[in-house]
Amino acid sequence: MNSSTATVAGRMGSPAERLASLGLTLPPPPPPIANFVTHVREGNLIYLSGQGPREANGFMHTGKVGTGGVTITDAYGHARLTGINLLAVLQDALGDLSRVRRVVKLLGMVNAEPDFEDHPSVINGCSDLFVEVFADAGHHARSAVGFGSLPGNITVEIEAIVALYD
Repeated sequence: MNSSTATVAGRMGSPAERLASLGLTLPPPPPPIANFVTHVREGNLIYLSGQGPREANGFMHTGKVGTGGVTITDAYGHARLTGINLLAVLQDALGDLSRVRRVVKLLGMVNAEPDFEDHPSVINGCSDLFVEVFADAGHHARSAVGFGSLPGNITVEIEAIVALYD
């Protein structure tokens, strides 16, 4: 995230206003692809199931990051798109993103070639988005790891834990 984006995120009011200032509209939340739910709320925490780089029209970005033809720049964009899908699930679950107290933790998984080493740069696509949308409350703990494969050969999958206001 560049400094002017950070400044805008810090100045704007609600997450909805920040999304609008970024020119983003949340799609409908993607449905689960297997026997699980998109989220579980336990107390003041909501656990978001892993999402992938699914476009609003259903198209999924696939391939290996690294020498397999998917660049770090491409995969960063895919992680950002995955973050948008996580926000769509969160919006659907809460009705208002202003109920988010803070993003606690992300687990970012990259479908990577065995010698790929820059997983954090890929998952920054989602992390940067969350800071743009939630400002300081978007800063989180995170793991960014590589996998030999992901469901449907998607490029990235990200799950999140989010703390809520009472």
